[in-house]
Amino acid sequence: MARYALRTASLAAFLGLWQLLTSLDVDLWLRFSQFPTVTDVARAFAGRLSGSDYWTDLTDSLTRILTGFVLAAVLGVATGVLVARSRLAEDLLGPVLEVIRPIPAIALVPVAILLFPSNEQGIVFITCAAAFFPVLVSTRHAVRALTPVWEEAVRTMGGGRLRILASVVLPGALPGIFGGLSVGIGVSWICVISAEMISGQYGVGYRTWQDYTVVNYPDVFVGMVTIGVLGWVTSTAVELLGRRLTRWLPRASYVPGGRTRTPGRVAAPVRADGDSEHQAQSEQQGQKDSEEALDEQLV
Repeated sequence: MARYALRTASLAAFLGLWQLLTSLDVDLWLRFSQFPTVTDVARAFAGRLSGSDYWTDLTDSLTRILTGFVLAAVLGVATGVLVARSRLAEDLLGPVLEVIRPIPAIALVPVAILLFPSNEQGIVFITCAAAFFPVLVSTRHAVRALTPVWEEAVRTMGGGRLRILASVVLPGALPGIFGGLSVGIGVSWICVISAEMISGQYGVGYRTWQDYTVVNYPDVFVGMVTIGVLGWVTSTAVELLGRRLTRWLPRASYVPGGRTRTPGRVAAPVRADGDSEHQAQSEQQGQKDSEEALDEQLV
């Protein structure tokens, strides 16, 4: 509860400072007098929420980001596993992927315009390209980092390639895969908003740019806040899904800012009846139970 109170206080302090600097028209190297106040943005936000255009833009942007991100996740994981497991695939696809990877996804807008008959398909393509490479690289490294002992154990018990893939490769690489997905969803938002500003007809990015061209700065900040909230919600959803699918990981890994605690050896006094070992085991078990209970409370 204290952590949530601290976060709320931090956000309130930020908004209060924003309101103070803009309402007093402070110009100390940075021109806060040009910024809309928090109350101006709040009034603009209320006006946008009551209209249908805001919700249409929201739906269009979410549809584009989710479609492109899901495609990138499927293609990125599949390609990453293939390149990591097959030397032939690495030789065939590796050079091409490494040449394309440094190109910013937003620089592919001319390519998307040439390839696809509609702007909608082009924006989805750019979004997919933005998230594809973070997922690909993280999956490739995660699969290559797996210990071969697990694979040998499954093969010894008669498991084939599909069994190894389903029981060892994908579960073992999940933490790395979701690391790439977390990066990919953030990059996808950057690129989908940029693509909407350049070639979109609807969407949060398109509307934000239109408000900027008519010097409607309160509505510009409404778009910026909307983008930030949408990015936070989708990133949190990816993180929660990752936690759900990797419940076998230590709980302490999911405590933001938490420290992984290593239970120390509990020294027990030597007793005349020779029961010191039993007492030490009991105390260690009690310490472990208390730490697990604390982790559950933190999570």
